[in-house]
Amino acid sequence: MKLKVEVQIDGNKEDIWKVITDIENSPSNIKGIEKLEILNKPENTLVGLKWIETRTLFGKTATETMWITEAVENKFYKTRAESHGAIYISILQISETNNEIFLSMEFSSQAQTFGAKLLSVIFGFMFKSATQKVLSQDLSDIKEAVESNS
Repeated sequence: MKLKVEVQIDGNKEDIWKVITDIENSPSNIKGIEKLEILNKPENTLVGLKWIETRTLFGKTATETMWITEAVENKFYKTRAESHGAIYISILQISETNNEIFLSMEFSSQAQTFGAKLLSVIFGFMFKSATQKVLSQDLSDIKEAVESNS
């Protein structure tokens, strides 16, 4: 499954970058994150930053270990998580079109086990719709955080 959501933000790339890379304080900026624990924090790079994030999804508490695999300052970062027989990749990207700044989030999941593949066939459409709502809300929360600090 792959999906992408996007929001226009009244701010500059640096302000957006500052909010989206402040992983430690994400629960303050993103309402859907209940708890976050940093596991590894490299000194001079985002790559390798690793954390445990807790949210409520589908009425249940979900905890995932995530880490940043790629990053280019003021442009994008890519995260990876492995859980329930699948690999999850997310990309937060800042772009500019016609003097407007946009923040997009791409999300993809790749089932690795037979069970995960079966569940994605059976429940994929429901999961995709719910995931799109969660990502849209996250971007809306980030927009609010950036615009209230500008």
